Order: sequence, then C-alpha cells, then structure tokens
Amino acid sequence: MNRPPPPPPALLQTPGFAHYSLAWSPFHSTRLALASAANYGLVGNGRLHLVSLGPGPGGVPGLSYDTQDGLYDVAWSEVHENQLVTASGDGSIRLWDIMLNDLPLRAWQEHTREVFSLDWSNLQKDLFVSASWDGTVKIWSPERPHSLSTLHAHRACVYQALFSPHQPDTIATCSTDGTLKIFDLRAPAYAAPAPGGAPGSFTAPLSAAALTVPASGTEVLALDWNKYRPWVLASAGVDKAVKVWDCRMVKMGAGAGTGAEQQAVGGLCETHMAGHEYAVRRVQWSPHRPDVLATASYDMTCRVWTTTPTAAGTHLLYIHDPHTEFVVGCGWSLYDDGLLASCGWDSRLNVFRV
Repeated sequence: MNRPPPPPPALLQTPGFAHYSLAWSPFHSTRLALASAANYGLVGNGRLHLVSLGPGPGGVPGLSYDTQDGLYDVAWSEVHENQLVTASGDGSIRLWDIMLNDLPLRAWQEHTREVFSLDWSNLQKDLFVSASWDGTVKIWSPERPHSLSTLHAHRACVYQALFSPHQPDTIATCSTDGTLKIFDLRAPAYAAPAPGGAPGSFTAPLSAAALTVPASGTEVLALDWNKYRPWVLASAGVDKAVKVWDCRMVKMGAGAGTGAEQQAVGGLCETHMAGHEYAVRRVQWSPHRPDVLATASYDMTCRVWTTTPTAAGTHLLYIHDPHTEFVVGCGWSLYDDGLLASCGWDSRLNVFRV
C-alpha cells in the first residue's frame, strides 16, 4: 500500500485556548485532533480543534467544536474514521462526528469529577476507556447509553487509563497515589468497599488489580504501554523522572482487607531517566521503535529518550524547546517514523521531525 508523502514540520497557533492533549488519526496520516480549554482549564469553555497538515509550512485549521467546560483529552474511534470522543472538566464524555453539525452524537455524564483521560482500544475496536479524578475508570461502547462497567481503580485521582495493545482485556492506570495498576477485565467486576465497611476491604477480592506497581513516592501523571514488548510500561510524573517497568517481575504481598487475601505487587524498574526540570505530564512510546519514547513536561520542553544508552552514556536523544508555556501533550505519528507533535498552554501545536 502506497502512503502519501510525509508532511513537513508545522506550527499552528490557536489563540485563546490552552491545549491539553492531541491525537493523530488512525485513518489519515495528516489529520490531528486537539483538546483545549479556555483560561488554562481553570474555568470557562473548551474547544475541540481539527487540524490537517498540508504541503506548506503550517497546519491548516479545520472544524472546531465548542463545549461548556474545558476539554482535557481526545481519542479517535478505531472503527469510524470521522468519529472521536472528548473528555471534559465537568465529568462528561462526548462522541463527535466531524461530518455532521456541531452537536455531539452522544453525551455521557456518569463521572462525578473531571475526566482526564480517554483511550480507544485498538484490539476491541468497539470499546474505549475513561479515567477520572473521581477515582474510577469506566469502559464504554459508543453504541450504549451507559457505561459497560466501572473499576473503582484508585482511592485518589486517576490521571490515565490505557488498554494494552497486546492483551484486549488488560488495562493499566496511574494515579495521585503513586502507583501503576494493571486490571484484567476477565476477572469478576471490581467491587467498591461495602457501605460502612473497613477501608480497603473488597467484597470480591479477585476483582482487585491484577498487579500494583509502587512507581513513585509522588503523583504518577502519565503512563504508556510499549508497543513491541508486552507487559513493559513507562511512567512519569511529579518526581520529574521517566521510568520503564517490566511488569512480569511480580511477587505476592499482603493484600488489603481481611483473611488471607494477597495482592500481586512489584514490577522491575528497568530504566530510570532523569533530565526534566519539572513534572512530566505525558509519556508515549514510539509506534515504530521499541526503545524510543517521548515526554512532555511543565519545564516547557518535549524530549525524546532511548532506553539503550548512547555512546556518551546518556538516554536523552533530543530536546524540543520552542514552547513558551507548559507542554502537556505529545504524540508520535502513526504513519511516519520520527514525526512528533507537541502541544501546550501557549496555544501552540508543533509538528517536527526528530
């Protein structure tokens, strides 16, 4: 199959809206979506931007959709090339079709706090997952008016939840509590503590996380699955470090609650990469290379790393620093090896080749 020629590096400015997240279309090599919020997401409206990369030096802004609250994340459908979902600060999730008018196809309102993450499964293409500051993770079908299931994943804010690209029933999450967790959706549905029950007690012990990784002493803001190595995850957060975990290295620890419950804990930290000056807001493995990943940080840079040390003994490959505000989103092109996009609170989208 012949691919269109790769687009050149681009810059797009959208004044008035700070970008929180970007997503490349899985169907079109030059199409991106941006989730944005007015007033840095603190108060005010949100906007979904559609951008096409043309043959010239910049991006071409396409359609935009306004929402009543800020947008924090966006994910393209893996089934319909013109559909995508957005996550909002008011706890709502909306499904859009860019071939239709500015009203969403469907809107869900089940989360009680900000929805900060969305991910569409590339294996079970009729499902997507959301993560919220209310501590829950929900599984959705675009065809259903309500969520299919709810994981009471953490007792604190859940910053991100991602389907495994290797195992269709596996989800990883990260949280304010400093942990990564892996859930097996084939296990009995995760059950919240019974009303009045002791903290940490579960009505169905087997439904707890299949693995808990104590990844940091502070908040873990982002994670991503390696696209080539099953059970390998990268995490990043407030401690400014990027860590790579082999989640096959587990042990059984004392589980919370009563009886002889045990919980799988551990995860071997294969690589520890330091260099960011402030918290890291996003981490993403390359879809083309098993040892390369990109990060976005509050230090206003987007950086590219390798897990294989260079001849100079460093893991850092590249620093992209033209942003003038927090960089909170980055994403690799799915079609063009080495093409990376970054977005931030300076209302700028940068597309560049590493």
